[in-house]
Amino acid sequence: MMADDTNDPVAMPQTLADKRKEYFRLFALILLVAGVVALLWWVFLGGKTQSTDNAYVGGDVAAITPLISGAVKSVAVADTMPVHRGDVLVVIDDADARVALAQAEAEMNRVTHKVRGYEATDSGLEAQQVARAADARRATSQVNQAQSMLDKAQADLNRRLSIAADGAVSGEEVANARNAVSVAKASLDGALAASAEAQANQSVAAGNRASNHELIAGAATAINPEIAAAQAKLEQAQLDVSRTTLRAPFDGVVARRQVQIGQRVQAGATLMTVVPINTLYVDANFKEDQLRKMKVGQRVTLTADRYGGGIEFHGKVAGFAGGTGSAFALIPAQNATGNWIKVVQRVPVRIALDPAELQAHPLLVGLSMSATVDVSQ
Repeated sequence: MMADDTNDPVAMPQTLADKRKEYFRLFALILLVAGVVALLWWVFLGGKTQSTDNAYVGGDVAAITPLISGAVKSVAVADTMPVHRGDVLVVIDDADARVALAQAEAEMNRVTHKVRGYEATDSGLEAQQVARAADARRATSQVNQAQSMLDKAQADLNRRLSIAADGAVSGEEVANARNAVSVAKASLDGALAASAEAQANQSVAAGNRASNHELIAGAATAINPEIAAAQAKLEQAQLDVSRTTLRAPFDGVVARRQVQIGQRVQAGATLMTVVPINTLYVDANFKEDQLRKMKVGQRVTLTADRYGGGIEFHGKVAGFAGGTGSAFALIPAQNATGNWIKVVQRVPVRIALDPAELQAHPLLVGLSMSATVDVSQ
């Protein structure tokens, strides 16, 4: 009868040893396969991509702030509501703004009539200046005439005086000649006074016209300084009326609404924000040693935790931040100490996303992303 080896104490250790050898061979085979896979990955893919899961969705969020103060008349949106560019968000009571507009329009009309009055006055002053100039010329002519009469009377007197000693003329003629000279002198003095007055009136007329002309010279009615100032106030009033209606600056979603009907808001106060969900981007924080081959324009593949790995987003490297994340921290790291420990820094890299993919699978600001950059380009 054959002996039973299962109970043989010598056979059992040999069986365990064979199993150990088999396990070691299997483990070595696994290591070999893993090494081959790692080698193949390094040869064909290694160093050609850089990845990080330290990436987050960002966007240029618009803060909706009024440019004028006033009471809120109506609020047309609520949080999470989608809006399109130009949609009304908030309406501020425009009663005060419209009163100011009416005052500005009245002031504009008043100033316009005033300037047109300047122009009409200028025409009248021009005619008056011409008349005063004619008076001055007439007075000058009368002076010349009086001077001629005086010269003639003086000549007649001198001639009679020269022959009076011979008795050729009577004493009465000499006296009449003297009287004629006196009258001629008086006429000349009157003519000189009238001429001086005419010259003064001409100067006054010229000054009045020059003063009035200075208000309108070199500028048409539409660009007169007074009208320009009134026009500026009118445009400001019109602008204030238009600013009572706040509209969406672009397509997006309303977030952080902080305004209610009847609330009095001040200029510059944030009422809500609008997030441009169709123009979002990703800021991926890569380690500094991952940036050696990275450059603007390289293709990027991304996944979002919101959708999982089954949906991929595609984009391009749009730019690099001007410094590391720690450099722009609220409290920057102070490494100039004796207990300094080197820490690998991360640099924010801006990634532009495909708008069509964003439209198909919307993202939200702040969501986590994983990004892989193809640095082989």
